[in-house]
Amino acid sequence: MSDAPDAALLGAAEIRELADHLGVRPTKQWGQNFVVDGNTVRRIVRVSGVGPDDVVVEVGPGLGSLTLALLPAVRRVVAVEVDPVLAAALPETVRAHAPGLADRLEVVAADALTVTELPGPAPTALVANLPYNVSVPVVLRLLERFPSIERVLVMVQLEVAERLAAGPGSRTYGVPSVKAAWYGEVRLAGHVPRGVFWPVPNVDSGLVGLTRRQPPAGPAPREDVFRVVDAAFAQRRKTLRAALAAWAGSPAAAEETLRAAGVDPRTRGEQLDVAAFARIAAAGTATRPD
Repeated sequence: MSDAPDAALLGAAEIRELADHLGVRPTKQWGQNFVVDGNTVRRIVRVSGVGPDDVVVEVGPGLGSLTLALLPAVRRVVAVEVDPVLAAALPETVRAHAPGLADRLEVVAADALTVTELPGPAPTALVANLPYNVSVPVVLRLLERFPSIERVLVMVQLEVAERLAAGPGSRTYGVPSVKAAWYGEVRLAGHVPRGVFWPVPNVDSGLVGLTRRQPPAGPAPREDVFRVVDAAFAQRRKTLRAALAAWAGSPAAAEETLRAAGVDPRTRGEQLDVAAFARIAAAGTATRPD
């Protein structure tokens, strides 16, 4: 597969021409900002680490900029696109710019937040320029739904990338940080200038990567752990004794559970890693009311 033909990438003028031809105008509803710089999509593919054995899920392929960069590098791309006009046009764009690679593309016209299955072999990677307004839910949803996804590299709003990659004690550490860490090791993989997009967004962008690993040890299922995380950060300024009172049944019950988990009740959620939240969930299973 190393001998795969190259794809002719889309430039800024060509993207605008294609959009005009399709009658497409980027919409805020779907958070559309199209990448118009070939070096950026090549960089995303390179940093993602995907190779000839990978089956890549791409969410929000838009006009096909990143799709065309991915196809020569991987076994298969499953592109999930919510915009029906763009979903219908993508195969033709690939046939025009990478005719020798068209058979590697599968387009799913759907909302990634509602997808429950994907055609073909199990996906091994998620690589995407994600719409800003749904980036975190999409990443978490696909990691949950498709455990075969081993690696993630997504371009998102820089603030979101920093939040996903933040560690305990950081100012930006919060619910997305902990939930992403449940699935794997997360890293901030680079900054992306605004000028590579059309239209130019009013925020900076960043690349965030994730490498899947086993979730924290313990008997508590993910759903229970995430409920603890949500409760802990819903009242971020409070100690865990107070923040988890409703979840545990009372402040005293929360304190008992925290001590059983080896956590100081005076601690705040932003100080704990995902393993600590897993211990709290496990300790509270027997005593917390349903």
